[in-house]
Amino acid sequence: MLHFECDYTRGAHPGIIERLNETNLVSTPGYGEDEYCEAAREKIRAAIGKEDAAVYFLVGGTQTNAVVISHLLRPIEGVISADTGHINGHEGGAIEASGHKVIALPGENGKLSARAVRSYLEGYYADEAWPHIARPGMVYISFPTEYGTVYSKSELEELSAVCRDYKLPLFIDGARMGYGLAAEGGDVELSDIARLADVFYIGGTKVGALFGEAVVFPDPSLGRDFFTIAKQHGAVLAKGRLLGIQFDTLFTDGLYFKIAKNAVDRASELKAALREKGYRFYIDSPTNQVFVIMRNERLASLAEKAAVSRWEPFDTGHTVVRLCTDWATTKEEVRELIGLL
Repeated sequence: MLHFECDYTRGAHPGIIERLNETNLVSTPGYGEDEYCEAAREKIRAAIGKEDAAVYFLVGGTQTNAVVISHLLRPIEGVISADTGHINGHEGGAIEASGHKVIALPGENGKLSARAVRSYLEGYYADEAWPHIARPGMVYISFPTEYGTVYSKSELEELSAVCRDYKLPLFIDGARMGYGLAAEGGDVELSDIARLADVFYIGGTKVGALFGEAVVFPDPSLGRDFFTIAKQHGAVLAKGRLLGIQFDTLFTDGLYFKIAKNAVDRASELKAALREKGYRFYIDSPTNQVFVIMRNERLASLAEKAAVSRWEPFDTGHTVVRLCTDWATTKEEVRELIGLL
């Protein structure tokens, strides 16, 4: 069975497994206060060009979104997101369960535009009843989006400018950050993310780690008390060094960026073959997620030999299918999938 249903079906990069094994019997302090976590923090600071950034390590994406949003919002505040945003659709109501409303605005190809955010904020404050309505307290986007699309540098600059006009923090969900940075034709670098976002995270779970996300506050004062908020959420790993070792490995010799590029390269090969075979694409994604429109009979036949993600119905006879490559996808696996298609 081939696996193209998501980008976290495998374990971890062999280099991480090797490091975890090598350090298995080393005794360290807990809760991320060990030498491996500090080494990882220093490498991430160097990669983003912010030597005083605050860096924290959590375990998973939904957990990270919930903790960051709870940390930054007052009880009366909500978070603005695209309607397709992960926090709005695929996190089991985690944000609402923490007492904060997700304010969903129509997205454009999965992206939240600065124009839509500004229009909403202008309308909110123009409404005399605004004190009765959940106050927008931050803006959330993901890079790349749930549809594999990426923001350009200019789009991020425009969003950041609106957020700063209204004194709202901009939070970037980077569960697939590596794939977004490696996107075909992209012009955004990690240093741009650090310059334009108030908080973001670098995803490890989907990009080569066993588990783990690195939360970054470019301005460390915004991260004050974050550890305690994470502790309240049960999100602090006692054996924090397991996270530090993984990110230290990923940010040594550019490994994170190299393996992310592999996924994008394999997706590009897959798209070229699909295009040649006459398949229609649902959306133009330049990252590791490929959205194709497939006949239902073809999908049923394919599912016998390859696991894929049934994204949404297209019409009565077709389904939008997501095909995901990952950091370890091989040319041989792509060729085998192409053969099945």
